[in-house]
Amino acid sequence: MSASAHTEAKPSIFRQTKAVWAVAFASVISFMGIGLVDPILPTITNQLNATPSQTLLLFTSYLIITGAAMFFTSYVSGRIGAKRTLLFGLVFIVAFAAAAGASNSVGMIIGFRAGWGLGNALFISTALATIVGAASGGVDSAIILYETALGVGIAIGPLLGGILGGISWRGPFFGTAILMAIALIAILVLLGKSDAAPQRVKFTAPFAAVRHPAILTLGLVALFYNFGFFTLLAYSPYPLNDAVKVMTGKPMAPIQLGLVFFGWGLCLAITSVFVAQPLARKIGRRHTVYIVLVALAVIEVIMALKVSSFVVVTVCIIVGGLFLGVMNTVMTESVMEASDLPRNVASSTYSGIRFLGGAIAPAIAGPISTHISAGAPFFFGAGSLLAGVVALTIGRKAIAHIDAEEKFSDEEEAELLTAADS
Repeated sequence: MSASAHTEAKPSIFRQTKAVWAVAFASVISFMGIGLVDPILPTITNQLNATPSQTLLLFTSYLIITGAAMFFTSYVSGRIGAKRTLLFGLVFIVAFAAAAGASNSVGMIIGFRAGWGLGNALFISTALATIVGAASGGVDSAIILYETALGVGIAIGPLLGGILGGISWRGPFFGTAILMAIALIAILVLLGKSDAAPQRVKFTAPFAAVRHPAILTLGLVALFYNFGFFTLLAYSPYPLNDAVKVMTGKPMAPIQLGLVFFGWGLCLAITSVFVAQPLARKIGRRHTVYIVLVALAVIEVIMALKVSSFVVVTVCIIVGGLFLGVMNTVMTESVMEASDLPRNVASSTYSGIRFLGGAIAPAIAGPISTHISAGAPFFFGAGSLLAGVVALTIGRKAIAHIDAEEKFSDEEEAELLTAADS
């Protein structure tokens, strides 16, 4: 296309094909799943006669399968293509979300959430690349649209979970299944076949990438960081619920929890899109990561000390979202700069490692709170964040180059953002 054509048709977020809008809609629903179950955790615990430790495994099963699958998604999409990978992911999400809603025990929900995690990994690993490939109004506009979908999904997920959870704890699961089924039909009908041949990746490529010093350093930092992240996200509903019980004599309504985490998700989305890159350009990526890790550790220490205060815990959750948004984007940009490995291999390796930290945190938060104290999980979360500072310091020479200026192609930028959003 000529330069004059680019000048005449300025890219706009609204100049997209129906296929792009279909994938963007599916992306919103997919990202809603991250915080969807937060508002209904106490309700599931009460109504299914489960312990908090058991219910928190809804996050663990989801995240551990998502993380494990991320090591293989580039291999799968390289053989069957992006559209089929998308559709398989959506089918898994619809089936397992509906099955979770129909479950009669917390153990069944835990198992079905694992299948949901597999579908989510397949979908999010190819969604942005699909949007870019189908874009008609400019690649930059398509990327902005995808980032907007991410922010809307993360913010609305807890809110919708709270609204539907007020009717029944099954509501968020069935609601997700219905919305994803609509998205599946839309993509099946509207998304045409890509002209580009799938880019094949060796099955062992992500595992070999773990040996790269920079990828290993950043992966370990992300593992410790995600432990702190999901301690805040997954465990916080329980001290909030307990604080409300003390104040009112009644448990916290799902919609109330949903509103708290809506504020968290909104803050995360805003800083991820509008703050992270300008801040990193001003003070450098490594300095940004140091500051955010320490700030989040301080927040979790405050939450541990004031765990019985509804106001303090709520404010810390929402403020924490501001720092989490910065960290997610800056860490993934760092991974993309860290090696000369193919970007899809680097990002899938990084994502696989970091999700392990997210999976471990909910699994141990429940037992720690039961056997030590209600504030103990937050102390452990803060300790993990400080361990991330130590890992970053030890490996600082391996990642000394991540603050260097580098321009990305459209395809590389798409891969970068996909990794950040997964």
